[in-house]
Amino acid sequence: MKVRSIFISDVHLGTRGCQAERLLDFLRDYESENLFLIGDIIDFWAMNRGIHWTPAQNTVVQKILRRARHGEQVMLIPGNHDEAMREYDGVSFGDILVRCEHIHLAADGRRYLLLHGDEFDQVTRYHRWLAVLGDVGYNLLVRANAWLSRLRRLLRRPGYWSLAGYAKARVKRAVSFVFDFEDALIRAVRERGLDGVICGHIHSAAIRPIDGTVYVNCGDWVDSCTAIVEHHDGRLELVRAWQPVAAASTATPHAVSPAPTLDELPQAGIICGAETVRL
Repeated sequence: MKVRSIFISDVHLGTRGCQAERLLDFLRDYESENLFLIGDIIDFWAMNRGIHWTPAQNTVVQKILRRARHGEQVMLIPGNHDEAMREYDGVSFGDILVRCEHIHLAADGRRYLLLHGDEFDQVTRYHRWLAVLGDVGYNLLVRANAWLSRLRRLLRRPGYWSLAGYAKARVKRAVSFVFDFEDALIRAVRERGLDGVICGHIHSAAIRPIDGTVYVNCGDWVDSCTAIVEHHDGRLELVRAWQPVAAASTATPHAVSPAPTLDELPQAGIICGAETVRL
Protein backbone atom coordinates (compact mmCIF):
# COMPACT_ATOMS: atom_id res chain seq x y z
CA MET A 1 0.00 0.00 0.00
CA LYS A 2 1.23 3.50 -0.82
CA VAL A 3 0.81 6.14 1.87
CA ARG A 4 2.10 9.67 2.30
CA SER A 5 3.96 9.19 5.61
CA ILE A 6 4.96 6.46 8.04
CA PHE A 7 5.70 7.13 11.71
CA ILE A 8 7.41 4.46 13.83
CA SER A 9 9.08 4.62 17.22
CA ASP A 10 10.67 2.47 19.89
CA VAL A 11 12.15 -0.25 17.69
CA HIS A 12 14.94 -0.92 20.21
CA LEU A 13 17.42 -2.46 17.79
CA GLY A 14 20.19 -4.26 19.63
CA THR A 15 17.90 -5.98 22.13
CA ARG A 16 16.30 -9.42 22.36
CA GLY A 17 12.87 -7.86 22.57
CA CYS A 18 13.08 -6.14 19.18
CA GLN A 19 10.61 -7.74 16.77
CA ALA A 20 12.56 -6.91 13.63
CA GLU A 21 10.85 -9.57 11.51
CA ARG A 22 7.44 -7.99 12.09
CA LEU A 23 8.84 -4.56 11.28
CA LEU A 24 10.32 -5.88 8.02
CA ASP A 25 6.94 -7.33 7.04
CA PHE A 26 5.32 -3.96 7.73
CA LEU A 27 7.92 -2.03 5.70
CA ARG A 28 7.44 -4.43 2.78
CA ASP A 29 3.69 -3.84 2.87
CA TYR A 30 3.81 -0.04 3.04
CA GLU A 31 5.54 2.40 0.69
CA SER A 32 5.68 6.08 1.59
CA GLU A 33 7.00 9.49 0.63
CA ASN A 34 8.14 10.22 4.19
CA LEU A 35 9.47 7.94 6.92
CA PHE A 36 9.75 9.40 10.41
CA LEU A 37 11.71 7.45 13.04
CA ILE A 38 10.40 8.88 16.32
CA GLY A 39 13.10 7.81 18.77
CA ASP A 40 14.56 4.78 20.52
CA ILE A 41 15.33 3.17 17.18
CA ILE A 42 18.67 1.80 18.46
CA ASP A 43 18.76 1.00 22.18
CA PHE A 44 22.14 2.22 23.41
CA TRP A 45 21.03 1.80 27.03
CA ALA A 46 20.50 -1.94 26.62
CA MET A 47 23.56 -2.34 24.41
CA ASN A 48 25.71 -1.05 27.28
CA ARG A 49 24.61 -4.17 29.18
CA GLY A 50 24.98 -6.53 26.21
CA ILE A 51 24.37 -6.46 22.47
CA HIS A 52 21.86 -8.75 20.76
CA TRP A 53 21.97 -8.01 17.03
CA THR A 54 20.22 -10.41 14.65
CA PRO A 55 20.35 -10.65 10.84
CA ALA A 56 16.78 -9.34 10.76
CA GLN A 57 17.79 -6.25 12.73
CA ASN A 58 20.63 -5.68 10.29
CA THR A 59 18.16 -5.97 7.41
CA VAL A 60 15.94 -3.31 9.04
CA VAL A 61 18.84 -0.84 8.99
CA GLN A 62 19.69 -1.73 5.39
CA LYS A 63 16.07 -1.36 4.29
CA ILE A 64 15.76 2.08 5.88
CA LEU A 65 19.01 3.23 4.28
CA ARG A 66 17.86 1.88 0.90
CA ARG A 67 14.57 3.76 1.14
CA ALA A 68 16.48 6.96 1.87
CA ARG A 69 18.78 6.41 -1.11
CA HIS A 70 15.82 5.85 -3.40
CA GLY A 71 14.32 9.26 -2.66
CA GLU A 72 12.14 8.66 0.39
CA GLN A 73 12.46 11.48 2.94
CA VAL A 74 13.75 9.77 6.10
CA MET A 75 14.10 11.66 9.37
CA LEU A 76 15.42 10.40 12.71
CA ILE A 77 14.17 12.11 15.87
CA PRO A 78 16.28 10.63 18.70
CA GLY A 79 14.77 9.40 21.96
CA ASN A 80 16.23 8.80 25.38
CA HIS A 81 17.65 5.37 24.47
CA ASP A 82 19.51 6.82 21.46
CA GLU A 83 19.99 10.29 22.95
CA ALA A 84 23.63 10.44 21.79
CA MET A 85 22.26 11.30 18.32
CA ARG A 86 20.78 14.53 19.68
CA GLU A 87 24.23 16.08 19.40
CA TYR A 88 23.84 15.89 15.61
CA ASP A 89 20.66 17.93 15.27
CA GLY A 90 20.39 19.11 11.65
CA VAL A 91 23.07 16.71 10.35
CA SER A 92 22.37 14.12 7.63
CA PHE A 93 23.83 10.61 7.71
CA GLY A 94 23.39 8.52 4.58
CA ASP A 95 20.46 10.70 3.43
CA ILE A 96 18.84 10.41 6.87
CA LEU A 97 18.31 13.79 8.56
CA VAL A 98 18.60 13.98 12.35
CA ARG A 99 16.31 16.47 14.12
CA CYS A 100 15.54 16.74 17.82
CA GLU A 101 11.99 17.72 16.89
CA HIS A 102 10.09 18.61 13.74
CA ILE A 103 6.80 20.20 12.71
CA HIS A 104 5.09 18.00 10.13
CA LEU A 105 2.58 19.58 7.74
CA ALA A 106 0.00 16.93 6.92
CA ALA A 107 -1.82 16.72 3.59
CA ASP A 108 -4.95 18.26 5.13
CA GLY A 109 -3.01 21.31 6.37
CA ARG A 110 -2.78 20.28 10.01
CA ARG A 111 0.54 20.77 11.78
CA TYR A 112 1.89 18.10 14.11
CA LEU A 113 4.80 18.36 16.51
CA LEU A 114 7.04 15.31 16.09
CA LEU A 115 9.21 14.38 19.07
CA HIS A 116 9.99 11.27 21.06
CA GLY A 117 8.34 12.51 24.24
CA ASP A 118 10.79 11.59 27.01
CA GLU A 119 11.20 15.31 27.70
CA PHE A 120 7.67 15.19 29.18
CA ASP A 121 8.25 12.07 31.28
CA GLN A 122 9.26 13.32 34.72
CA VAL A 123 10.71 9.96 35.77
CA THR A 124 13.01 9.76 32.75
CA ARG A 125 13.95 13.42 33.01
CA TYR A 126 14.66 13.72 36.74
CA HIS A 127 15.10 10.16 38.02
CA ARG A 128 17.25 8.44 35.41
CA TRP A 129 18.22 5.58 37.73
CA LEU A 130 14.55 4.70 38.17
CA ALA A 131 14.00 4.84 34.41
CA VAL A 132 16.93 2.46 33.84
CA LEU A 133 15.64 0.10 36.53
CA GLY A 134 12.20 0.13 34.93
CA ASP A 135 13.77 -0.55 31.54
CA VAL A 136 15.53 -3.64 32.89
CA GLY A 137 12.30 -4.92 34.44
CA TYR A 138 10.35 -4.28 31.23
CA ASN A 139 12.93 -6.19 29.18
CA LEU A 140 12.60 -9.15 31.53
CA LEU A 141 8.84 -9.13 31.04
CA VAL A 142 9.27 -8.97 27.26
CA ARG A 143 11.60 -11.99 27.33
CA ALA A 144 9.12 -13.89 29.50
CA ASN A 145 6.40 -12.94 27.07
CA ALA A 146 8.32 -14.61 24.22
CA TRP A 147 8.19 -17.94 26.08
CA LEU A 148 4.53 -17.39 26.89
CA SER A 149 3.76 -16.77 23.22
CA ARG A 150 5.42 -20.06 22.27
CA LEU A 151 3.34 -21.85 24.90
CA ARG A 152 0.14 -20.25 23.58
CA ARG A 153 0.99 -21.42 20.06
CA LEU A 154 1.60 -24.96 21.32
CA LEU A 155 -1.79 -24.86 23.07
CA ARG A 156 -3.32 -23.36 19.91
CA ARG A 157 -4.69 -20.37 21.76
CA PRO A 158 -5.91 -17.74 19.26
CA GLY A 159 -4.97 -14.07 19.20
CA TYR A 160 -2.12 -12.15 20.77
CA TRP A 161 -1.70 -11.52 24.49
CA SER A 162 1.05 -9.41 26.02
CA LEU A 163 2.34 -10.09 29.53
CA ALA A 164 4.44 -6.93 29.39
CA GLY A 165 1.50 -4.85 28.19
CA TYR A 166 -0.78 -6.35 30.84
CA ALA A 167 1.65 -5.57 33.67
CA LYS A 168 2.37 -2.10 32.27
CA ALA A 169 -1.30 -1.19 32.11
CA ARG A 170 -1.92 -2.48 35.65
CA VAL A 171 0.95 -0.44 37.10
CA LYS A 172 0.03 2.72 35.22
CA ARG A 173 -3.56 2.55 36.35
CA ALA A 174 -2.55 1.85 39.96
CA VAL A 175 -0.48 5.05 40.19
CA SER A 176 -2.69 7.05 37.77
CA PHE A 177 0.48 7.57 35.77
CA VAL A 178 1.50 10.10 38.52
CA PHE A 179 3.00 12.47 35.93
CA ASP A 180 0.42 12.86 33.20
CA PHE A 181 2.43 12.37 30.03
CA GLU A 182 -0.36 13.01 27.55
CA ASP A 183 -1.67 16.18 29.20
CA ALA A 184 1.84 17.65 29.41
CA LEU A 185 2.35 17.08 25.70
CA ILE A 186 -1.04 18.50 24.77
CA ARG A 187 -0.38 21.66 26.80
CA ALA A 188 2.96 22.17 25.05
CA VAL A 189 1.35 21.72 21.62
CA ARG A 190 -1.40 24.24 22.38
CA GLU A 191 1.13 26.79 23.60
CA ARG A 192 2.86 26.55 20.23
CA GLY A 193 -0.38 26.92 18.27
CA LEU A 194 -0.14 23.47 16.65
CA ASP A 195 -2.89 20.98 15.84
CA GLY A 196 -1.43 17.85 17.39
CA VAL A 197 1.55 15.80 18.46
CA ILE A 198 2.99 12.51 17.18
CA CYS A 199 5.32 10.84 19.67
CA GLY A 200 6.47 7.53 21.13
CA HIS A 201 8.30 6.71 24.37
CA ILE A 202 5.57 5.12 26.51
CA HIS A 203 4.92 2.11 24.22
CA SER A 204 1.16 2.73 24.18
CA ALA A 205 -0.21 3.31 20.69
CA ALA A 206 -3.12 5.72 20.32
CA ILE A 207 -4.86 8.24 18.09
CA ARG A 208 -7.02 10.39 20.32
CA PRO A 209 -8.51 13.90 20.02
CA ILE A 210 -8.19 15.74 23.34
CA ASP A 211 -10.23 18.95 23.50
CA GLY A 212 -9.57 19.81 19.88
CA THR A 213 -5.90 18.79 19.86
CA VAL A 214 -4.82 15.42 18.47
CA TYR A 215 -2.61 13.13 20.55
CA VAL A 216 -0.92 10.39 18.53
CA ASN A 217 1.48 7.76 19.88
CA CYS A 218 3.24 5.33 17.54
CA GLY A 219 3.50 2.48 20.05
CA ASP A 220 6.54 0.23 19.71
CA TRP A 221 8.18 -2.72 17.96
CA VAL A 222 8.96 -4.70 21.09
CA ASP A 223 5.54 -5.52 22.44
CA SER A 224 2.55 -4.14 20.51
CA CYS A 225 4.21 -3.78 17.06
CA THR A 226 2.27 -0.75 15.86
CA ALA A 227 2.85 2.21 13.55
CA ILE A 228 1.02 5.31 12.38
CA VAL A 229 0.47 5.98 8.68
CA GLU A 230 -0.74 9.17 7.03
CA HIS A 231 -2.83 8.69 3.92
CA HIS A 232 -2.73 11.10 1.00
CA ASP A 233 -5.77 13.00 2.31
CA GLY A 234 -4.10 13.62 5.69
CA ARG A 235 -6.04 10.88 7.46
CA LEU A 236 -4.05 9.17 10.23
CA GLU A 237 -4.35 5.44 10.84
CA LEU A 238 -2.95 3.18 13.52
CA VAL A 239 -1.75 -0.13 12.05
CA ARG A 240 -0.80 -3.35 13.85
CA ALA A 241 1.88 -5.60 12.41
CA TRP A 242 -0.34 -8.69 12.41
CA GLN A 243 -3.27 -6.85 10.82
CA PRO A 244 -3.75 -7.64 7.10
CA VAL A 245 -3.11 -4.64 4.86
CA ALA A 246 -6.49 -5.03 3.16
CA ALA A 247 -8.21 -4.77 6.53
CA ALA A 248 -6.19 -1.70 7.42
CA SER A 249 -7.22 0.10 4.24
CA THR A 250 -10.93 -0.47 4.88
CA ALA A 251 -11.03 0.68 8.48
CA THR A 252 -13.98 2.80 9.57
CA PRO A 253 -12.95 6.42 8.99
CA HIS A 254 -14.32 8.04 12.16
CA ALA A 255 -13.49 5.40 14.76
CA VAL A 256 -11.43 6.36 17.80
CA SER A 257 -10.78 3.58 20.26
CA PRO A 258 -11.52 4.44 23.89
CA ALA A 259 -9.02 3.67 26.61
CA PRO A 260 -9.36 0.02 27.68
CA THR A 261 -10.91 -0.82 31.02
CA LEU A 262 -9.48 -3.33 33.45
CA ASP A 263 -12.21 -5.77 32.41
CA GLU A 264 -10.93 -5.61 28.84
CA LEU A 265 -7.46 -6.70 29.79
CA PRO A 266 -5.36 -8.74 28.92
CA GLN A 267 -5.54 -6.84 25.63
CA ALA A 268 -3.71 -3.95 27.30
CA GLY A 269 -0.67 -4.32 25.10
CA ILE A 270 -2.82 -3.57 22.06
CA ILE A 271 -4.18 -0.12 22.75
CA CYS A 272 -6.05 -0.02 19.47
CA GLY A 273 -6.14 -1.95 16.27
CA ALA A 274 -7.08 -0.71 12.81
CA GLU A 275 -8.53 2.54 14.08
CA THR A 276 -8.68 5.47 11.73
CA VAL A 277 -9.40 9.08 12.61
CA ARG A 278 -10.78 11.61 10.18
CA LEU A 279 -9.58 14.94 11.60
